[in-house]
Amino acid sequence: MTIAAKLSLCHAPVTRRSVTPIKPLRPSSFSSSSTLQWKLIKPNLTLKSPNFPVSASSSMKIEATESSSRTSFLDRRESGFLHFVKYHGLGNDFILVDNRDSSEPKVTPEQAVKLCDRNFGIGADGVIFAMPGINGTDYSMRIFNSDGSEPEMCGNGVRCFARFIAELESLHGNHSFTVHTGAGLIVPEIQDDGRVKVDMGEPVLKASEVPTRIPANKDQSVVKSELDVGGVPWLVTCVSMGNPHCVTFGAKGGQNLQVDALKLSEIGPKFENHAVFPSRTNTEFVEIISPSHLKMRVWERGAGATLACGTGACAVVVAAVLEGHAERKCTVDLPGGPLEIEWREADNHAYMTGPAEVVFYGSVTL
Repeated sequence: MTIAAKLSLCHAPVTRRSVTPIKPLRPSSFSSSSTLQWKLIKPNLTLKSPNFPVSASSSMKIEATESSSRTSFLDRRESGFLHFVKYHGLGNDFILVDNRDSSEPKVTPEQAVKLCDRNFGIGADGVIFAMPGINGTDYSMRIFNSDGSEPEMCGNGVRCFARFIAELESLHGNHSFTVHTGAGLIVPEIQDDGRVKVDMGEPVLKASEVPTRIPANKDQSVVKSELDVGGVPWLVTCVSMGNPHCVTFGAKGGQNLQVDALKLSEIGPKFENHAVFPSRTNTEFVEIISPSHLKMRVWERGAGATLACGTGACAVVVAAVLEGHAERKCTVDLPGGPLEIEWREADNHAYMTGPAEVVFYGSVTL
């Protein structure tokens, strides 16, 4: 697999128009014949040397242009090339692939691992496929994580998916559509301000359906239950938003958790792979700022520490309400920025509102 062709950057304008030639980067596992070419959408862009591996014999060309047609780029169908758009939702980044012509992903899990590699690939938390709808839905969405595993759903990913569909279909202004996912029906709505509001459906609280082997302690649910992780008795609440989440506000007998002080890379894998989670789990560590303001860090199943997790933010608000820490409508601060979350009492659905933005356009030979 070689990285090739063009990457069209989409950033805020800064200062300069000319660029000094960049020396080839260090060799990698990509083909020695690969060529990487950058084409700027906005000319007034300050470039840093991209941390993107090509072989020592590769050449790089920087070209400033006054305009670039995103639509024509996405419409290209050269044989052997995979055209993609990289998006991020609060720093949780994804490679989006137009897969509407097939019910089979154009990229294998093994290829997804290589594409997501931040040193030897494009770099992302996952690859998302926009696919034909199922059972009357407008579209279907599938995801391969950076480790090649396939999650049921991804909250930040579905916001990126919505913006990607809007671009593919040339939609403008307020639009909503139905999306089939492994977690069921999801309905994203693109708002006039560009943010995306998503009806994430009803949270699942029944322990056997999260799933978790922790004994239920409240109406078949696990709420503020003690769980030994690495010799520490953590208090946890288990929620599924179509994918499993273990939410903790701290250890038993401890004070309000200070999430910035956590050694996430040490504790996260212990939660993810704990024997009480047969499908592994995402884990959210939460600091209570006020009843309407929470702060979290997340260790995602299959991706590790990420800057944001939409389903995790929803699970956090559900758990905070169940434990009596918060109101049903909260701002949740993540390392990548805030999300607005509401667990609506009227229909028992969780609603998430937040941004999704283009990073760049690119092509890769597989």
